[in-house]
Amino acid sequence: MQRQTQHPLRLCAAFALAWLCGTSAAADTTPAQQLQRWATEAGAPGQAERGRQFFTSRHGGEWSCAACHGNPPLRPGKHASTGKAIEPLAPAANAQAFTDAAKADKWFRRNCKDVLQRECSAAEKADVLAYLIALKP
Repeated sequence: MQRQTQHPLRLCAAFALAWLCGTSAAADTTPAQQLQRWATEAGAPGQAERGRQFFTSRHGGEWSCAACHGNPPLRPGKHASTGKAIEPLAPAANAQAFTDAAKADKWFRRNCKDVLQRECSAAEKADVLAYLIALKP
C-alpha cells in the first residue's frame, strides 16, 4: 500500500483556507438569540410597537435612532454628523445584523449614549430588536 503525501504548500494552503473560512464570519449569535438574551435580562418579551416608537422618537437630544439608520431601517443609512455610510440595521436587509454579540453590545452602548445620553436598558434593546426583526423588505 503506497502512502500519498501532500505537498507542503498545498497543506499550508488548505490550512489557510480553513482558517479564513472559519474566521471570516464573526457570527456567534442570531438576532433571535440576541432578542431572547435581552428579553430574559428585562424579564419581559420585546414589543415591536414599543420598539418602533423608541426607534423613531427623539429622547431629549437632536437625534433619534432613525436619524442615522432611516425609517424604516431597511436601506443603508448615513451618520447624521459624520456622513459615514451605515449598513441597513434590519436583519431582513442585512444578514450580518445582530450576529456578533460583542458588536451588538458595543453599538447599542455607543448609540444609546448618543441618542439618550445613557445606556439603553435590556427592555429597550429587546423592544428595538423585536421591531427590527419584524421589518420585512
